[in-house]
Amino acid sequence: MESKNKHFKVLTLAGCLLASMASASVFASQLVIMQNEPPRSMDPGNQTATFTGTVLDPMYEGLTRLGDDGKIIPALALSWTSDDSGLNWTFTLRPNVKFHDGTPFNADAVVENFQRHLNTQRGLAGSGKIRTFIQDVKKKDELTVTFQLKKINPAFLTVLASGPGLMVSPKADKAGSINNKADGTGPYKLVQYKSGEYVLEQKNPDYWGKSSGPDEIKWTWSSEPSVMNMALQSGQVDIINPVPPQFAGMLKNNANVNLKQSPGAAVFWVDLNTQSKALSDVRVRQALNFATDQQALVKAIMFGYAQPANSALAPVDPNYDNSLHNYPYDLQKAKDLLKAAGYADGFPMSIAVQAPDARTAQVLQGMWSKIGVKLNVRQMESGVWTKAAFADGKEKAAQGTDAVLASWSSGLYGSDLQLRPLYHTSSFAPGGANLGFFSDKQTDDLIDTAASTLDDAKRKDLYFQAQKQISGLAPQVLLFYQDDLYAARKNISGVVMQPGGQIVVRDAVKQ
Repeated sequence: MESKNKHFKVLTLAGCLLASMASASVFASQLVIMQNEPPRSMDPGNQTATFTGTVLDPMYEGLTRLGDDGKIIPALALSWTSDDSGLNWTFTLRPNVKFHDGTPFNADAVVENFQRHLNTQRGLAGSGKIRTFIQDVKKKDELTVTFQLKKINPAFLTVLASGPGLMVSPKADKAGSINNKADGTGPYKLVQYKSGEYVLEQKNPDYWGKSSGPDEIKWTWSSEPSVMNMALQSGQVDIINPVPPQFAGMLKNNANVNLKQSPGAAVFWVDLNTQSKALSDVRVRQALNFATDQQALVKAIMFGYAQPANSALAPVDPNYDNSLHNYPYDLQKAKDLLKAAGYADGFPMSIAVQAPDARTAQVLQGMWSKIGVKLNVRQMESGVWTKAAFADGKEKAAQGTDAVLASWSSGLYGSDLQLRPLYHTSSFAPGGANLGFFSDKQTDDLIDTAASTLDDAKRKDLYFQAQKQISGLAPQVLLFYQDDLYAARKNISGVVMQPGGQIVVRDAVKQ
């Protein structure tokens, strides 16, 4: 009876949502997209979430941009040069560009954008990507800026195209409104952000470039997979991203829908709080890895649309090490390690998860119970989870948060942006995404040296060493690499999916 009631509630929720969407004024030129979580900020430099980046992409631009083929192309900068040292760069800016609030885009705006990230007092979520290697940014003239780097970074131009490199209106930033009201230079501008409901974007009539996209883009969200599935199949939304794996087969067989699937760049893992008493012991962390049946997890949770993870980098990364296989499923090995660490009878621990990941945590709860680990699953709404996950060590201790279930993808942005935010000592939360406060000098040195190594073969070798070092110290329990899946109605074209799950819809066509 209980399961029937639960099923009824889900259907009622879906029905209410679809009814409200159907009653809204929907134009033929309005593209409606549903994702599985709400945006975390309207400021691209104060967030690191893939699906927030998807919402913000039509409204913001950087000096550079990733083309559909993953190669760097000009955006707000027309051209750039560097000196022989590779540490000093000069950028020529695009003239006659304005932010959505009318503020001119110029060298002053660029300097102010980067200074806010170099200012350690600001504490913006994306600043770590910038502060690691950029020393200073200066105005040369109205349309020329110079960058001084602390060290060579082969990914410099790529970083400029990512979150903290995207230009926000200095006026809006100073007013403190940018977290809730997007203000960029992109082909779309924010009309309304109704927290908890939707984001509505409209074509920017003053855009400097060309845009072939729809008149409006509307973003909605639901953490309930059945709601996403029904919304697309009934035609109430045009695109869902990501596709809930349990409905992928059904959507694949729907003649009115196109399911797009590609190898994913997102790594799903459990970040272990290395400051917690039990988890400070590497043997305990290794035991949890041995007690995790990845194949069974992929089958139960991902319905085959994922692959077990063996490394902190995903297979789509050119520096991925396929040879790592440190933790085959081995309950006896796990028990032996716990016994050696003084936890023969196991121990209790808690994990913070978002609604879409609750089922994964419950499966882990069952698996780890076989070695005596009593996992308390704390399911949280997205905003609450973010605060808990990115809390500092003191706050996590007060919360009793021993682990966080999370995912991370640097997409096309490179190995450094996958490893540094998660495993470098300088990236401790809340300033970075090292949620478990993992600190290892050898890992730090390998990440730093690799980031400034221009020779591809040498850089790859350094990243191989870093992956082995991280794997051995087990600051996390690696779970799986999720396939990138999105689905669109058959009348939608022009959507591009980047590795990691971010879709680009600014030039989408709705027929």
